[in-house]
Amino acid sequence: MTSANDKVVLALIGAGGRGTQVILSMQKCVPGVEVKYVCEVDEERGGRAIDELEKQQNFRPVRIDDMRKSFDDKDVDAVVICTPEHWHALATVRACQAGKDVYVEKNISLTIPEGRKMIEAAEKYKRIVQCGFQNRSAPYNFSARDYIQSGKLGKIVVVKTYCMLPGHKPWIYKEDEPVPAGLDWDQWLGPAPSVPYNVSRHKGYNEFWAYSCGLPLADCCHVIDLARMVLGDPDHALSAYCAGGRVLYNDNRDIPDNQTITYDFGEFPMTVEASIYGEYMSKASAEIRYGNLFPNWPFNSDRMEIYGTEGMMYLGRHGAGWQVLTNDAKVAAQDYGYFPDEVHQQDFIKCIRTRKVPNSNIEQGHKSATLVHLANLSYRTGKKQLYYDPVNERVTNSEEANSISAGTYRKGYEMPEIV
Repeated sequence: MTSANDKVVLALIGAGGRGTQVILSMQKCVPGVEVKYVCEVDEERGGRAIDELEKQQNFRPVRIDDMRKSFDDKDVDAVVICTPEHWHALATVRACQAGKDVYVEKNISLTIPEGRKMIEAAEKYKRIVQCGFQNRSAPYNFSARDYIQSGKLGKIVVVKTYCMLPGHKPWIYKEDEPVPAGLDWDQWLGPAPSVPYNVSRHKGYNEFWAYSCGLPLADCCHVIDLARMVLGDPDHALSAYCAGGRVLYNDNRDIPDNQTITYDFGEFPMTVEASIYGEYMSKASAEIRYGNLFPNWPFNSDRMEIYGTEGMMYLGRHGAGWQVLTNDAKVAAQDYGYFPDEVHQQDFIKCIRTRKVPNSNIEQGHKSATLVHLANLSYRTGKKQLYYDPVNERVTNSEEANSISAGTYRKGYEMPEIV
C-alpha cells in the first residue's frame, strides 16, 4: 500500500450529487490526494465526477460498478462512501476488513446495531473512520463548546434543536417498471429486500424506511450531532419520544414530514423540531456561510437554542456561527463561522497520514445516529416513549422496537455477526 505519509489514494463509492461534491473537494483541497476509482451502479451517475477529477489530477479515474474492486486494490488507502444510507454500514465494514480507511456520509447507519458493527470493524482492523458530520471540524463550534464548558452560560437546563426545511411538494408513488438500461438494481438494493424496480424508490429513497432514516431527520442528524458536540458529547439518551406524521400531505409515504422529539439526557432534556414546510424558513445563505454575518435566528432552518441559567446561545450549522444573549437581549459573546466541508476533509486525510483519531470519529457518529434511530423507532411503534439501555444498546420497553432495529439483510449482503 502507498505510504500514508506520501500520496493518499482514494476510491469514491456512490457518485451522486453529494458524492461528487465531496470527492472533488477532497482531491482539490489536500495536496497529494489521488482518486483512482469512481464506483457507481448507475451509468447515469458518475460522469461529472470522472470528468472533473481528470482535469484536477491530470489522469482519469477508473469507473467501476462493484465496490469490491476498489477494496481488492492494494494501492487504495481509503474509500469515500456516499451511497444511500442502507449501504453505509455494510460498505464501511467491508472496507475496514479490506484494510481501507473510510469517510462515510451521514446518517452513518440505518439501525442501531449497524453502528456498533462499524465501531467493532474500525477497532479490530485499526482503521480511521471519519463520519460526514462536518460541523465537528469547524473552529467556531470548538469555541462554542469552550464557552459552554467555561460555565459562562451557567448550568444547561434545556436544549432545543431545529431542522425545519422549507417547502415541499405532493408525492405520487409511480408504477413498477423494467430496470433501466445501465442500472444494476440488485447491487443498488444491496442489503435491502428484493423488490421490482420503481423510480420512486430509486430516485426518492429518502421516503422509504428500507433505504433511509427519512427526511427531515436524514438532514437533522447534523443538528443533533452538533448539539451533542458542543455539550461535551453526552452519552446515549435515557429515553426518546417522537410525535408527528404526514402533516402537509397525507400521501401514505413511509416517512413522516413532521417530527417533534424529546430526549431525556438525565441532567437536561433536548427537543428536536424536524419538519418540511414553510417557504419562510431557510438555511444559512452563502453570505453567512462564507462571510461575517449571522442569520435571522428565528427563521434559520437548522439552529440550536441552548438555555443555561446565565444566558441563551443561538448556534447554527453551515458556518452560521453562534451568539449568546442575556436577559436584556444584548449580545454577551459571539463567534462568526465558516462553512466547514474543506477543513473536515482535510482532517480525514491528515488522520490517514498520522493515524490520529478524526474529529468526527465513528464512536460519536454512532451515538448521534442512535438518537435518530430512537426517534424513528418511537414513531414506528405507535409514538411510544422508548426507554434505552445505553450499556447493551437496546430498548427496554418494546421488543417491537428492537425487532425493527435488528434490520433485514438479503443473502449475499448480510452484516457479519463477527466482523
